[in-house]
Amino acid sequence: MFDAETFIEETVKKIKEEVTGRALIAFSGGVDSTVCAALVNKAIDDQLIAVNVDTGYMRKNEPETVKKLMDEMKLNYRFVDASDKYYKALKGVRDPEKKRKIIGELFIRLFEKVADDEKIEYLVQGTIAPDWIESGGGLRDTIKSHHNVGGLPENMNLKLVEPLRDLYKDEVRKVARVLKLSVSEKQPFPGPGLAIRILGEATPKRTEIVREACDIVEKEIEIAAEKENMELPWQYFAVLLPTKSVGVHGDKRAYGSVIAVRAVQSVDAMTCSFSNIPTNVIDRISNRITNTLGDKINRVVYDITNKPPGTVEWE
Repeated sequence: MFDAETFIEETVKKIKEEVTGRALIAFSGGVDSTVCAALVNKAIDDQLIAVNVDTGYMRKNEPETVKKLMDEMKLNYRFVDASDKYYKALKGVRDPEKKRKIIGELFIRLFEKVADDEKIEYLVQGTIAPDWIESGGGLRDTIKSHHNVGGLPENMNLKLVEPLRDLYKDEVRKVARVLKLSVSEKQPFPGPGLAIRILGEATPKRTEIVREACDIVEKEIEIAAEKENMELPWQYFAVLLPTKSVGVHGDKRAYGSVIAVRAVQSVDAMTCSFSNIPTNVIDRISNRITNTLGDKINRVVYDITNKPPGTVEWE
């Protein structure tokens, strides 16, 4: 049985032996990277620099939230706004695997720039078991290339350190609770961000649409869960589909895009089942999305696919 306290003790000791110089951690503010940062910070203290990259594909108010978290943890950090670079790099790209690989390589190039400026040779990542399992390799088929595994460039100049590589999400949460981290129950958010919640080209305009829709989905579900009207899902968000449908706006014909709502229950991210969201909650989500984004979205659908055969994210 997994023992979080033993894991922390052994991992901090191993990091002290493995990391003999300054290290940089790719810090997203999610459970995995935050646990990683806490462990490495225990091991090497101010030799660690946390780097958060705003790709332009973050959730609403995410950059401010992450900065606050890094301050709370008293991390030595750098914040990089690379949104323009990401929008340019993904212009015209529609294939999800290409998106992931472009995002992964650009992440590393940005980290290498910081590492070069700061004379750093180690890159710490919050990679966990499902990331490398789904990214394929050897006899494993590639389900989807996680940006921190399949998206890594072959000619990377940094030495990779992955303290959580053999853990599953439920085990990482146990470690977070022992470390008393505020993000221990935070829902997962993919490394490529909203770029893979936009089927098709992830333009700035389409990103703003899905960002607003995701915010509505999250808030309505969290309000319902707080009132004990439903169980809080393991993960819940919106997806912008690459298709349009006919609708009615006022008394006129409307031709708008479609939002899919996705909410699932899981333990380890390897399998999941769709959440049974009450009809009245779905109704509020649909009404808010179509009222807020009425000139762009005229239809909302709910995804009832389990994993397998689907994956949690659509791309």
